[in-house]
Amino acid sequence: MSTRVKKQTPISTTLSARDIDRFLNLRHSDPHSLLGMHSQGEGVQVRVFRPDASTVSILLDGGEERPLSQSHPSGIFEIFLSDKKEIPPYQVRVSYPGKKVFTYWDPYAFWPTLGELDLHLLGEGNHEKLHEKMGAHLRDWQGVKGFSFAVWAPAAQGVSVVGDFNGWDGRLHPMRRLGGSGIWEIFIPELSQGMNYKYEIHTDHGNLLKADPYAFATEKPPLTASVVHQTRYEFKDGEWMKNRGLKDILRNPLSIYEVHLESWRQVPEEGNRPLTYREMAAQLAEYVLELGFTHVEFMPVMEHPFGGSWGYQVSSYFAPTARFGTPDDFKFLVDFLHQQGIGVILDWVPAHFPKDEFALGRFDGTALYEHLDPKQGEHPDWGTYVFNFGRNEVRNFLMSNALFWLSEYHVDGLRLDAVASMLYLDYSRKDGEWVANEFGGNENLGAIQFLKQLNEVVHAQHPGVLMIAEESTAWAGVSRPTYTGGLGFGFKWNMGWMHDTLHYFSLDSIYRRYHQNNLTFGFLYAWSENFVLPISHDEVVHGKGSLIDKMPGDRWQKFANLRALYGYMWAHPGKKLLFMGCEFGQFAEWKHSQSLDWHLTQWADHWRTQNLIRDLNHLLREYPALYEADVDPAGFHWIDLNRTDDNTVAFMRKSIKTGKQVLCVGNFSPVIRTNYRVGVPHSGFYKEILNTDSHVYGGSNFGNNGGVNTKDEPCHFLPFSIEISLPPLAVVWFEVP
Repeated sequence: MSTRVKKQTPISTTLSARDIDRFLNLRHSDPHSLLGMHSQGEGVQVRVFRPDASTVSILLDGGEERPLSQSHPSGIFEIFLSDKKEIPPYQVRVSYPGKKVFTYWDPYAFWPTLGELDLHLLGEGNHEKLHEKMGAHLRDWQGVKGFSFAVWAPAAQGVSVVGDFNGWDGRLHPMRRLGGSGIWEIFIPELSQGMNYKYEIHTDHGNLLKADPYAFATEKPPLTASVVHQTRYEFKDGEWMKNRGLKDILRNPLSIYEVHLESWRQVPEEGNRPLTYREMAAQLAEYVLELGFTHVEFMPVMEHPFGGSWGYQVSSYFAPTARFGTPDDFKFLVDFLHQQGIGVILDWVPAHFPKDEFALGRFDGTALYEHLDPKQGEHPDWGTYVFNFGRNEVRNFLMSNALFWLSEYHVDGLRLDAVASMLYLDYSRKDGEWVANEFGGNENLGAIQFLKQLNEVVHAQHPGVLMIAEESTAWAGVSRPTYTGGLGFGFKWNMGWMHDTLHYFSLDSIYRRYHQNNLTFGFLYAWSENFVLPISHDEVVHGKGSLIDKMPGDRWQKFANLRALYGYMWAHPGKKLLFMGCEFGQFAEWKHSQSLDWHLTQWADHWRTQNLIRDLNHLLREYPALYEADVDPAGFHWIDLNRTDDNTVAFMRKSIKTGKQVLCVGNFSPVIRTNYRVGVPHSGFYKEILNTDSHVYGGSNFGNNGGVNTKDEPCHFLPFSIEISLPPLAVVWFEVP
């Protein structure tokens, strides 16, 4: 279609030399006040910046083309439209030497995409959907489609969006600052999905090139650019999501399989390439269903530059790592697991972040997300920065991020890493290396406020979601409601139980009689919190050896001890977590870059150990006594904890609803014990429902021929008793009639 070119009205330049200088040096806080369209007297002034252009014109409604005149040698072009009071967004046509011509919508003709309410809520730290405003978002803005960009950089003198779409030239898309909020914003029409971008931040001390803290996708490491992404995925897990909030997870079985994405399973035919998100979906679901776990817990999937951090040094909190596919591919993985009835928990790291120059650290040239004082802002153990929880915008960033994964990715829970390092100002610090709070104490008041608010908001907006704390101290009330003074988590990892139990099982049986308290002490505090019993990745790395390699004795005894540990763990009050590879007794210590040793499962000792985990999980679901009162001492009763020389314990688990009980007896010595008398509450036949020494699990098959009848002989202050055969290094369970 031909266009009508109208003679321009003479230019009336209103720019000051100072404005032009600040703009050309990319240190102007409001380039939209210079560029774009502006009312002036009886007309409209339009200004475009295109360095090196030969000609510039604008296209008005109806295809009318108006040429602009160059008013500054830097590439500023202007026109005064005396016949217009206002004009809608318009296109710009630019020609360059060599007859290169292209047309684009002028980004400086659009209103801001954030409103006053957004800025107010961010300032006070209560914008729960901040991820819907910050970062890059596909929008239909004033009738034109494109991506809006917003970033928080209050100390910056100027910020530009640079990327594939503008040749990484910071002159072409400088952003405007929105008042005193510290947020810089721009809408860029007609950007394509998948383009790479960063923010070019100009400070007193030079220029920085930073990835977007709110980016939804990233390049595959070691590349570090953010990626323009708009999801196209539609979840099909409606039934799962509808039912999730109806369950009282405290009184339902919870058995978690912890997974590291890179090393769970690899493709040897392709150079040991890790599985993609989509490849993993069916394989992981089939395996988890076979073994009977209720949930998988992924070690951090958020993008991280260094694979050796296992994901715990996050650089892009809103983007799943590109190592295994796109964000929509990860949504497919979550969705597929849900459709198979498997819950998904993510490890989340709000305590600290790495110092990589392209990421959050010194983001606008100042300590923005972290404290400036290294006594508060740097973690001595990990060489990372610590979030400044006293800053509203920082707490808001993390709050929005947690809600993002729960809402946008449908995940069923977050396990917060290193909570103790958040709670204590002197965590892992010597005297003189930390700063006390305003009351002179070592509590991080900002972190406490954040954790309480986080849990309150998450539980209110997403009923049924699991909030789990890895908290390694005796901080009171971690998993208690905030209205009682607690932190509000649903569960806490029982690190004390883990350390005591692994210590006990690592001892040769001849020494265990002196360490019976390692088995019994945990019951003094077993109901002080809602506990998860964790055998996690941390216990099979850094020279600690694999789980089975911690067990004493020869090969047979190692497997027997491992089976006994599992039988004891699944009978113990508390939800269960087991790291991948432990379920089949991998001998090698876990390595993050190598696949699990799946070839071992062709050998009987290993696949029979898998059988035990499968049966433990299915028995856990079958017998409410084993899970219903995990957080209630009324569901537990000691029978015998004092036979230290025998290395045995006996206790009862009970369903509060039905009164049904399961008797658990452990023999942690290699000695067979016959006619072993145990007091029981009821007469009748006690069916043996588990024997970790069964040949099905690789044991010697010594047991009770399916069960035993009671005798009218009181024992252990109970009216009846049974005489059972206790296999060596084994745990047996009986159904109480």
